Amino acid sequence: MRAEWNVTRTLVIGGGIAGSAAALALHKAGFEVAVHEAHPDTAEDIGAFLTLASNGMRALAQLDASDAVTAIGFPLRSMRLLDDRGGELAHAPLGEADNALLQYRCLRRGELNAALQAEVRRRGIGLSHGARLVSVENGRDRVTARFADGSAATGDLLIGADGLHSTVRRLIAPGLQPVHAGQRVFYGYTRNGPAAEETGHITMVRGSTAAFGYAVSPARETYWFARVAGEALLADELTHRTPSPWRRQLVEVLSKDATPAADIVAASSDGIMVTNATEIPLGTPWCCGRTVIIGDAAHAASPATGQGASMALEDAVVLAKSLRDAPDLASAFSVYEACRRPRVEHNVTVSGQISRGTHTPSPTGRGTPAPRPGDDTLIPQLEWDIDIRTVSNGTG
Repeated sequence: MRAEWNVTRTLVIGGGIAGSAAALALHKAGFEVAVHEAHPDTAEDIGAFLTLASNGMRALAQLDASDAVTAIGFPLRSMRLLDDRGGELAHAPLGEADNALLQYRCLRRGELNAALQAEVRRRGIGLSHGARLVSVENGRDRVTARFADGSAATGDLLIGADGLHSTVRRLIAPGLQPVHAGQRVFYGYTRNGPAAEETGHITMVRGSTAAFGYAVSPARETYWFARVAGEALLADELTHRTPSPWRRQLVEVLSKDATPAADIVAASSDGIMVTNATEIPLGTPWCCGRTVIIGDAAHAASPATGQGASMALEDAVVLAKSLRDAPDLASAFSVYEACRRPRVEHNVTVSGQISRGTHTPSPTGRGTPAPRPGDDTLIPQLEWDIDIRTVSNGTG
């Protein structure tokens, strides 16, 4: 039962992973929620895939949304780690491999967005598309969002879940910009690759000049990514360059090692995507008045630890519980930051160090960064029926 105080109607800006999960969490906590998504369909999607780690799957379970996500993608129960000669350094269980609800899961980002948004609609939560935010007006008792089409929405609280290039963050912290984390990240798929492996595990290749990873789906499609050191690509290069040069460039780099990586990329279709590894500076303000940011808008990290989506899902649960359990808005924000900031900023730091080559991942091949602040209290923080205030002490 949520606290009876001055937040009833909540506006969520952004209907991606963080925004949809926040809507589900707030609705479960008893708040009225409306989601406003800028894109005309499910959400912005570059066609890439991602992995949800066990901690992200645990957050989904607390939102009663496991079924919506386990219906798509495929589970990853273990991880192999190869050296640049193709030798196996490690092969170990991945996350909570024995729990079907909490197993790592590999999914296409667009499919995950669509599944979460479908769950939002199924629960009767308002979701509008084509609502591009242009300004926020914080009042003493209300907050108003104004959109590019001239429409507006008013509520008691506004949550910015609008991603790396967040408009809400720019309004909270003018002048703050995401920074390049030292790598270009490529994604692709192939049904004709050389990987004759079974599904259910991910293989990470610690190459001499690039990091590479791949997993084979039950349909025998190989999902792969590569992280290559380099300066940030310009916007025109990201949006207008054809995939063929990327494929040739990657094959040349990956061919220096005796691993399956080069052959997998060479067999890929023209659906090769590239983006910059980018992060939000530590210490970024998260709240102002009746406005707060979550997910990539608040703490985007390079993809090296594979925790971005899972951290966003954790945010949604912890923020909803903080709003439910705290006596006022300022206290709710304080509890939320105490629980979340040490954990997510550690992830930003470790992931950035891996991307810049100043941190070497553990040779165990378990695929997660070193223990993060708050790991010992994560489960009670996410457990829906536990008052968040009883487990927030010591995490700030």
